Amino acid sequence: MAVGEVMRMEVPTGGDLTVSSPDLHVLAVDDSIVDRKVIERLLRISSCKVTTVESGTRALQYLGLDGNTGASDLKDLKVNLIVTDYSMPGLTGYDLLKKIKESSTFREIPVVIMSSENILTRIEQCLKEGAEDFLLKPVKLADVKRIKQLIMRNEAEDHKTLSHSNKRKLGEDVDASPSSSSSSSSHDDSSVKDFDLQDIKDLLLHVFFSDT
Repeated sequence: MAVGEVMRMEVPTGGDLTVSSPDLHVLAVDDSIVDRKVIERLLRISSCKVTTVESGTRALQYLGLDGNTGASDLKDLKVNLIVTDYSMPGLTGYDLLKKIKESSTFREIPVVIMSSENILTRIEQCLKEGAEDFLLKPVKLADVKRIKQLIMRNEAEDHKTLSHSNKRKLGEDVDASPSSSSSSSSHDDSSVKDFDLQDIKDLLLHVFFSDT
């Protein structure tokens, strides 16, 4: 499939589930088809892979957090970011955020909340529950690019930390082995020195008695 091309799939419960290419995979959740198309378009322009669903319940189903096996054949695809509307019927964006953060599997996935209402207490509540950011609608391309750069930077730092940790562990394993060998080497050197001194003594005694 060419870059930027959209692949549509049928889902049992209705609604649209859309995936595009190529790199950062974003799950976008919004009950408004217009807003879904807008956020999908912005993400695609930013070279993100996008899956869109029309409700918080469908998002849980896609992630496999609804207690069932999930309807999407793409549920094994890694999700790097979840962007969700705050005000949705049934399961709100705030409820979805809490369920994701309660999951041992998905709690590390950054969640960004979108809303057309600039309510400070709502924003603070979402950030307190672990939201990565809170965007006001209409979402702009600059917002999407900023979020993408933040996520990619965080992933790069996590990868660097993991790499550094592995190197440090390897270094500790290597250091542990020479210590015993060093001790053994030290002991061997001592034996060699003792042996050399004894040889010198024997040689001197031999020379002395030979002369007499």
